[in-house]
Amino acid sequence: MQHVAMVGYGAIGSHLMRMFAADARVRLDQVIVGATGLKKAQAALGDGVAIVTRLEDLPRRPDVLIECASHRALTEHVVPALASGIDSIILSIGALANDGMAELLAEAANAGSSRLKLVSGAIGAIDALAAAQLGGLDEVVYVGSKPPSSWRGSPGESVVCLDSLAEATTLFKGSARDAARLYPKNANVAAALALAGLGLDATQVRLVADPSLSHNVHSYTAQGRFGRMSFTIEGMALPDNPKTSALTACSLARALINRVEPMGF
Repeated sequence: MQHVAMVGYGAIGSHLMRMFAADARVRLDQVIVGATGLKKAQAALGDGVAIVTRLEDLPRRPDVLIECASHRALTEHVVPALASGIDSIILSIGALANDGMAELLAEAANAGSSRLKLVSGAIGAIDALAAAQLGGLDEVVYVGSKPPSSWRGSPGESVVCLDSLAEATTLFKGSARDAARLYPKNANVAAALALAGLGLDATQVRLVADPSLSHNVHSYTAQGRFGRMSFTIEGMALPDNPKTSALTACSLARALINRVEPMGF
């Protein structure tokens, strides 16, 4: 059994709790939340889960720490966990576009002889892209299309009037690094593709608001000496949060299961 400490308890965290409630392989028995979310987490989880606001307050050392919270959580919780020798799995990959963040995480993992796992989240075929990078990768183009409502609270609101959009409109076109910085709540996929492939500056990104969509569509093409590939997924959202892909939670669950199963993908 793997004892897991989870950073964050929102739609993804609660979904994972339900997924592993009766699973003997994985036990999510500790949660780290911000001070403002403490009472909500306590009311939802009850006495069976230890809930704290700081890594150092966990009552027991976890086998692995998983992050499904925010970019800031990487600095506050993941970095010290790695430095203390605790393997970690993160969803907020877009944070690695910030100057020095990737280096900070790597240094902490080296200092603690721990491992950091990046999960693919809402996209797929990351393994093929990473393999293509070794076999000769020349170009990666990602297009993220979402309903206008999914772009509220983002810089896209200053590009178009989201409430009266009549046709698909590009909100952003540029590098994965700039996409992740400007759209941190929407560009984890772009960052994941970039880190698996050509890097944050060479990966091309287009973000689109499309009023004809009722769900999110992630698509990318890649080409090089290995050949050419394309991938598209029309992702359904979690019931608790229409802005969060159901596959995102499943990718984190799969990473946990892979730690305990003797064989798997």
